Formats: sequence, structure tokens, C-alpha cells
Amino acid sequence: MTHLWITGASQGIGRAVALAAAQRGWTVSATARGTEELAALVAEGGGRISTFPGDITDRAGLAAVVDAVEAAQGPITVAVLNAGTHQPTDGAAFDPSVYDRLIGVNLGGAINSVAAILPRFTARKSGRVALVSSVAAYRGLPKAGAYCASKAAVTALAESLRLDLAGVGVRVQVIHPGFVRTPLTDKNDFPMPFLMTPEAAAARILAGLEGDGFEIAFPRRFVFILKLLRLLPYRLYFALVARQTGVSTGL
Repeated sequence: MTHLWITGASQGIGRAVALAAAQRGWTVSATARGTEELAALVAEGGGRISTFPGDITDRAGLAAVVDAVEAAQGPITVAVLNAGTHQPTDGAAFDPSVYDRLIGVNLGGAINSVAAILPRFTARKSGRVALVSSVAAYRGLPKAGAYCASKAAVTALAESLRLDLAGVGVRVQVIHPGFVRTPLTDKNDFPMPFLMTPEAAAARILAGLEGDGFEIAFPRRFVFILKLLRLLPYRLYFALVARQTGVSTGL
């Protein structure tokens, strides 16, 4: 029996993954801060979703959440560390507090979540942990310095964990979504190519969780384009981004 623990489950991708997993017959334990949203998730989950409120920035509190999850629902077999946040940034009006907050939630929260679940997986020599990053981790993007930095760090963390845990029976994956319509992307004031629904994103994530690959990235065409951009030398990359976004690079 698959038992999924997912963070950031009250909205967006996390909510869609929880519901899709429940529809597949998985046992789902959902964590988020929003208790009202979690109650609505339970109502829609057909009796297969249990909720455990928690804050990923609270390391001790999150460890207690995992204790409660396993005491109530049994051993977790799959952990999707999805909770995160986004806020557009402007380097010309640099605000370090925004960077502190996004890195604290996106990277610090991932670290706290790994700390809460990983000792259980390594002790059992089994389990799957998937860290949700973003295609924004591939290269720096305009108005997204804090977000790109935090997600690039999450990707690097997942890569290292994959190598470190390969011999102990714990499978590590990273999830790189493109633009998905959520309250976070609603903050963007620019066109978002290949925008997906949370339900479409959830279907791709669950398919990836049932496979053996390290990276779960979508939509494919957008990922392909961004990976090509990652290969460009900086001068060409900056020029192309400037042309597409209207941002001046001074080149």
C-alpha cells in the first residue's frame, strides 16, 4: 500500500496531487498551514485523505507532524516535499528580506522536511522522497532572483541526496514544474508560456513517482527549450532573454 505524505497540500499543485493520489487508491497524509483549506481537501478526498497541519519552517514541529502521521496512518512510503512560496523581485530595488523569506521557506523548508522523514526511510532502507523545485532552477530569470536562487539550491540538494542515498534503498527525485496556474503564479505580471492546470501537473508528477527516473519535468516542450538555453554562453543567453522579455541587459 502506497502511503503519500505531501506538504503544501492546501492549494495548487499539492492539493491536486493529494486528490489525484487518493483517486488512485493511495493513502494520503496532507500537511499545510491552512486548516480551512485542509478541511475542504478532506471533504473532497473520498475518505482517503487525512490532514496534519504544520509549518515547514518549524523544524521541531514538522518532525512532530511526521510522528503523528505514522502513528495514525502507518509508515510513509512516498514523501513529496512540495510546500514553497514565490514573490517577484527587482534587483534594482534589492530587498534582502524577500530573499531571506523565500530561501527560508523554499530551501529551509525542504531541509526541515527532509530532516523529518529521511531518518525513517534510512532506518527502513526503503522509501521515496521527491523535492519540488522548478524549471526556474535551470538559469537565473528576470524579476525572480530570490525564487531562482532558492529553487536552484533545492535541485542541488536533491542531486546530492540522490548520490548519497543510492546505496541505502531510498530513492530521491526532483520535480521541475513549468508554469502551473496557482495562487503563486497569479502574482506574475508577464505572459506564462505553456501554462498548465494543477490537475495536469499532478498527473505528470504521479506518473513520475511510479517510475525510476531522477527528474520529473514538464511540460516537455518548455523544459526542452529551457535546457537548450542552459547550454548557451552567457552573452547569448542574456541577449535572448532580453529580446523575449524586454529587459535591458546593457549588452
